[in-house]
Amino acid sequence: MYDFAVFWDWMAFAVRWLHVITAIAWIGSSFYFIALDLGLNRDIPGPADGEEWQVHGGGFYHIQKYLVAPERMPEHLVWFKWESYATWLSGAGLLMIVYWVGGELYLIDAQKADLALWQGILISAASLTVGWLIYDFLCKSGLGERPTLLMVLLFVLLVVMGWGYNQVFTGRAMMLHLGAFTATIMTANVFFIIMPNQRIVVDDLKNGRTPDPKYGKIAKLRSTHNNYLTLPVVFLMLSNHYPLAFATEYNWIIAALVFLMGVTIRHYFNTRHARAGDPTWTWLVTALLFIAIMWLSTAPMYKPLEEAEAQRLTPFEQKYAAADGFEEAHDVVLGRCSMCHAREPVWEGILWAPKGVLLETEGDIARNAQQIYLQAGVSHAMPPANVTYMEPEDREAIIRWFRNAGS
Repeated sequence: MYDFAVFWDWMAFAVRWLHVITAIAWIGSSFYFIALDLGLNRDIPGPADGEEWQVHGGGFYHIQKYLVAPERMPEHLVWFKWESYATWLSGAGLLMIVYWVGGELYLIDAQKADLALWQGILISAASLTVGWLIYDFLCKSGLGERPTLLMVLLFVLLVVMGWGYNQVFTGRAMMLHLGAFTATIMTANVFFIIMPNQRIVVDDLKNGRTPDPKYGKIAKLRSTHNNYLTLPVVFLMLSNHYPLAFATEYNWIIAALVFLMGVTIRHYFNTRHARAGDPTWTWLVTALLFIAIMWLSTAPMYKPLEEAEAQRLTPFEQKYAAADGFEEAHDVVLGRCSMCHAREPVWEGILWAPKGVLLETEGDIARNAQQIYLQAGVSHAMPPANVTYMEPEDREAIIRWFRNAGS
């Protein structure tokens, strides 16, 4: 029978691939239209607000922008919305696969909060909804007329959420959920605000009514927020591959600085695209912020080995630690893997445990049972290039142990 753990890992891979594809489509079209709008030649006759000539793929494109509409509204309009929706839906599916189903390993940090898995999932889902409601309330309040102050408050909200997530979730889950929190705001902006307002304007034009300019103003405010939030979201989604970003006590501060870097980077490109100058000072600010992030990442990441060994096993860990074959598998992992996957690695050139995965204590090994099984049991991904000479019988011992725990 095809192993469920293998099937589920491939399912996660497929959904992750889909998420990356849709994100490329959404971010690509978003960045293209931002650059196009800022770079339009507006010194032209006629009703159009601006135009641009572009060359690509062996052809020439003549693009015109109308603030309201041309004299005759075309029957066919291309709406750029599904890129956003598909990115959020695939991301939500990936979050459920990795952080809800795999919550005992990736979501809950028992050292921070003694939560049941269902409680962690409830916090995960509720926070995304509550975050959007708070943000939407701020935008619809009088702060909508003070965009700079609104942006500052949005940044404060994101910092508070990062700190809050870090009180209950693993560092990896904190980063990912802050990215999902931000992405939810961005997609909700498209679904609940930008698209409905555009439909109202199109309907007014088709029926000969003069559209209310407030709808364009509201949509522009939300689009501006999406513009500045995109790059930090990409960083947060990639962070789970880099323990130096998430496996430190200052991970929520690192996330906060990443949002500031997103502002400086986008300000540079927005200014250049608008032909409004060359703010090279943003390079220095971005570099200084990144240096601060690198410094913060070296803060103590793990509890001392003695403290970890004394920690009581969770019910999830006890299941694998009590399974037949655990002692043999435990010895294999200690002999073949723990020299790198340690709180203080002894393998030359390895300063921090790869991917932040620790394999020193019984709890460490039991907690990472599925990844040990997939990486060093059914596949030969670990150890890399088999540098510690893991024998076939070692891998068979890991497979037997994992399957005994699931039987």
